[in-house]
Amino acid sequence: MDLLTPDLGLLFWQVVVFLGLFLILRAFAWKPITESLSERENNIQSALDLAEKTRLDMTALKADNEKLLVQARIEREAILRGAKEAADKMVADSRDKAAAEGQRILEQARESMQNERQALVAQMKKEVVILSLDIAEKVLRKELSDKSTQEKLVTDLVSNSRLN
Repeated sequence: MDLLTPDLGLLFWQVVVFLGLFLILRAFAWKPITESLSERENNIQSALDLAEKTRLDMTALKADNEKLLVQARIEREAILRGAKEAADKMVADSRDKAAAEGQRILEQARESMQNERQALVAQMKKEVVILSLDIAEKVLRKELSDKSTQEKLVTDLVSNSRLN
């Protein structure tokens, strides 16, 4: 059992070495170790703070993005509505112009038909007059072929012209 119980001298030297080592470590190593631990703690805390700030910023950015998306949708709807209104207006204007042009063409066609009708009627009157004169001339030539008929016609015309 001698091996299991330490000697009093051994215990003394162990305590002296422990205290010496403790004082040396306290003088030279304790302060740098605590400073590095403190610095590491500060770095971790600043990283956590930065992560929290970044998370808050990301939340704010996400909210801003949602607002921008809503605003973009509203603007898109307004643009589409404006484009549809413009297209409808253009179609209506084109329809009105086409109707007005069709009406103008119809009026021109009616006017042209009326002018052609009047020209045709005038042409027919002219031809009727020419035909009538030709017929009258042929009838008069036939009836006035002898001299006595001619004299009688002249006297009748003279007497009628004096009466009028």
